[in-house]
Amino acid sequence: MFSPWANPRSLRFYNFSASNTTRRTLLSLLAMARLLLLRVVALLLGHPGIALLNPAPAVSSSSSHSLRYFYTAASEDNKMHSSFIIVGYVDDQRICQYDSTVREKRPSVPWMSKVEEEDPSYWKDESEESRNAEVFFKESLVIARNRYNQSGGFHTLQQMYGCDLRKDGSKAGYRQYAYDGKDFISFDKETLTWTAADVEAQTTKRKWDAQSMRNQYLKAYLEEECILWLQKYLEYGKETLLRTETPEVMVTRKVDHDGMETLICRVGGFYPKEIDIEWTRDGEVWTQDVFHGLVSPNSDGTYYTWRSITVDPKERERYQCHVEHDGLLKPVDVAWEEPGM
Repeated sequence: MFSPWANPRSLRFYNFSASNTTRRTLLSLLAMARLLLLRVVALLLGHPGIALLNPAPAVSSSSSHSLRYFYTAASEDNKMHSSFIIVGYVDDQRICQYDSTVREKRPSVPWMSKVEEEDPSYWKDESEESRNAEVFFKESLVIARNRYNQSGGFHTLQQMYGCDLRKDGSKAGYRQYAYDGKDFISFDKETLTWTAADVEAQTTKRKWDAQSMRNQYLKAYLEEECILWLQKYLEYGKETLLRTETPEVMVTRKVDHDGMETLICRVGGFYPKEIDIEWTRDGEVWTQDVFHGLVSPNSDGTYYTWRSITVDPKERERYQCHVEHDGLLKPVDVAWEEPGM
């Protein structure tokens, strides 16, 4: 069974192996429940001396935002000689990192240092908790390899968890594990149960489903505290995370071998990442023969993407690229123009 470890700040991990079903563990769980409640109240009300000294401010944004943490343990032999790394992200910006070489949790952006103003022991506590997580992930990697009857080679155990605050005000939370790049088990916070991806994960599912108290804590973290931390980080990094950059839109043309044409709408230099791009014909959205490019990052922190459409040259003037983005005062419609016009 994989052994999650919990820290009081974010309820990230806790070792719930069968040997922990003791009175001492039960008392620890009850204490953790009380502490989690206090943490949430502190974040909401700014209670002095508990967790954060100031409440998470209301962040005004028309875009969706996310807080995600990625844990990876990797091993190439039968021993405990494995590497471990933790990376945290707000949206697509890395905010912190821990690895088994340095063994210290460190901020990845200058504005994350603001957390120490409200919690001076933040990075010290995070480093200690990350070292505990490293031990358990490495042990769990060995257990997983044995469960899959593997004697050696390169193997990985990964966890991804976090929360989303969508622009419509809705929220989402998730926690899932993967082994060797394939889904292993994931948490369903609505049913407070775990979903096993294969036969080998069934043992873990049975054990984790039975830990109802732990699952309730995890649901509370994903739905409440994670969102509060996301709002706090958005406030810290608002000059970067809540900025807008206006997209540049250009339509180019390519003649195909069959006499048809491909119109390519290239959109770049925009932030945030969310953008709506459609091809229209005579003002109506047109989806036939349309191809979509991925939204990809530029080196300056902005994004670019493209949409293409195949058209009859005789009907080219009927088509326009329609773009909507937070950086635009109103939607724009761009058609192909003859060079020099």
